[in-house]
Amino acid sequence: MHGDTVLLMTFVLALVAAFAGGLVARSLRLPPIVGYLLGGLAVGPFTPGFIGDSDAMSQLAEIGVMFIMFGTGLHFSLKDLNEVKGIAVPGAILQIALGTAAGYALALAFGWSPEAGIMLGLSVSIASTVVLIKNLTDAGLYQTQGGRVATGWLIVEDLATVVILVVLPVVFGGQEVSAGELAAQIGLALAKTAVFVALMLVVGSKLLPWLLARIATFCPRELFQLAVIVIALGTAMLAAVIFDLSVALGAFLAGVVVSGSKLSHRVAAEAIPFQDLFSIIFFASVGMMVNPQTLASSLPQLLALVALIMAGKWLINMVLGVLFSAGLKTSLTVGAGLSQIGEFSFIIGQTGMALGILSAEQYSLILGGAVVSIALNSFVFKLEAPLERAIRSRAGLVRLFERRVRTFEVPDAGISDHVVVVGYGQVGSSVAEVLANLEVPVLVVERDLPTAEEAERAGIPVLVGDAANSEILAHANLDRARALAITVKTDSSALSVAHAGQAANPNLPITARTDSDEALAALVEAGVNEVVRPELEGGIELLRHVLLDLGYRPRQIQGYIDDLRDSGYEALDETARGKRRRAFERLMATLSDVDMQWATVGEGEAAGKTLAELNLRVCTGAQVVAVRHEGEVRPIVDAGTPLAAGDVLGLVGTTEQMDAAERLLSGGPVA
Repeated sequence: MHGDTVLLMTFVLALVAAFAGGLVARSLRLPPIVGYLLGGLAVGPFTPGFIGDSDAMSQLAEIGVMFIMFGTGLHFSLKDLNEVKGIAVPGAILQIALGTAAGYALALAFGWSPEAGIMLGLSVSIASTVVLIKNLTDAGLYQTQGGRVATGWLIVEDLATVVILVVLPVVFGGQEVSAGELAAQIGLALAKTAVFVALMLVVGSKLLPWLLARIATFCPRELFQLAVIVIALGTAMLAAVIFDLSVALGAFLAGVVVSGSKLSHRVAAEAIPFQDLFSIIFFASVGMMVNPQTLASSLPQLLALVALIMAGKWLINMVLGVLFSAGLKTSLTVGAGLSQIGEFSFIIGQTGMALGILSAEQYSLILGGAVVSIALNSFVFKLEAPLERAIRSRAGLVRLFERRVRTFEVPDAGISDHVVVVGYGQVGSSVAEVLANLEVPVLVVERDLPTAEEAERAGIPVLVGDAANSEILAHANLDRARALAITVKTDSSALSVAHAGQAANPNLPITARTDSDEALAALVEAGVNEVVRPELEGGIELLRHVLLDLGYRPRQIQGYIDDLRDSGYEALDETARGKRRRAFERLMATLSDVDMQWATVGEGEAAGKTLAELNLRVCTGAQVVAVRHEGEVRPIVDAGTPLAAGDVLGLVGTTEQMDAAERLLSGGPVA
């Protein structure tokens, strides 16, 4: 292989391996992150076969770090943090301190240096935001009190990580300095940080939203996408080159500043594909650094580290739950959610290697602990219910946990007799809004956090998660729902949701949307009762207006529309829609000679007379069912009301009867 193609081959094969690993992890009901790490391991230097360029991939992984932190900043919410600050802020700070101390003690037991012990302790104390949100949503706990506290807890940990990444290079820079010089260097680093933060919050908060608004108004979509990338990566590099800060801090602050823009939701949507791609590269590059032989040779240490991460942190968080009166269920959720480590631990570990504090073997041990804890974390949530029952069986423990419990307002999880709307985009939000106005209970399932927050602000309960790729629908109470509306545009996602809905409740009416003939047939086979084709329905409505303008009668127009719908919904012929259509055709057959049209009262003899005086029904056979007078349409309730020239009457009857009625109303002879 030519040297100049090594990076390209590494990049491509790492993505292929990560994809394969993600599929395997998904089939085993494990987080995809585990698959990405194993994919990187497969192309790394410690496994047979292709050996990738781990150094070059590490540089690409820096872009993943930037995007991860940019996304964290975009979703950073002071409001959410303020709601649970009484538990989340002191709890997170104490947990970082206690977790670091426990990790430090374990490292000393391993025979590591004190500096390496601090790095291990910091890595152990920081949980993964990505893993937490994923497992909370899959377990249906994101909107619970415990889910909100755990999320706020992680926000504080994310902020602490930013500070840690600023301080570490100063403290462990490798130079012999006195205590005064060390304090001065830390002070200088913090001063640079303060200047950069102030610059971003004061200048950046005005400049970046203004710039994005101009680009969105005057430039095509690809330039807006490029602007998002430039803001995320450019700000990160600005922090590193000019202020000598970490790229993570720069990217995080760029996200915080942009989150205040009116275009923040669009920015998040445009950034997601890049964030996902480079995050996968980041995890794959981490996997390339794992040495299986090192882990196998230090298996007792690996087991001890996993025990500390999962059992030790769980116990620490349960004790903190008692200390801060979080309540039993909230404490169990926080304990389960934070009993893992992930992306920020990798970043801290990489910093430790760059500073010469951690060896490759020590870093591999941290990576191994992270992989195992991530893989097992989803199962910890499954233990929450039996653990709660066990603890509640002991009155003393219950009194300890439930002492002066703090509560927060959260959505009611016991919803029933409701409509589940999957997707809160333009279509889904319209459906949910109308149902809410009709006082029909609605539950929205939305994968995008900012979009889900829009539904929350509208007062609609939300489950946050990907209905097509997680177990979120298991918590939507589909067995007690009245209907399921699938409004997502992606056919594969709609099919997945339809299968899940049918499995949860075989009698549940399901409605979906598509513009593909193949997808329509597949959705019907999956159990969807009604499928709407938005483009076809828009064409039908356009056709109706055009034919009305051309003077075609409503019955004629309906015939053309029926033919058009028959061809567009052919796959539905044997389903409920087909049965209703045939019933409608039988009804129309019994009324085949009956039509309806509007006729205008002319300036002749009909003007000024009442329907009784005209004796229109006896003279023509047509029946008046409505009148449009001065722009207002109303049913005829009084045959003694005089007609005025220009009034428009709605007539029902045969073609001949309505023709005769038109002549009478215009002042001509009946026949």
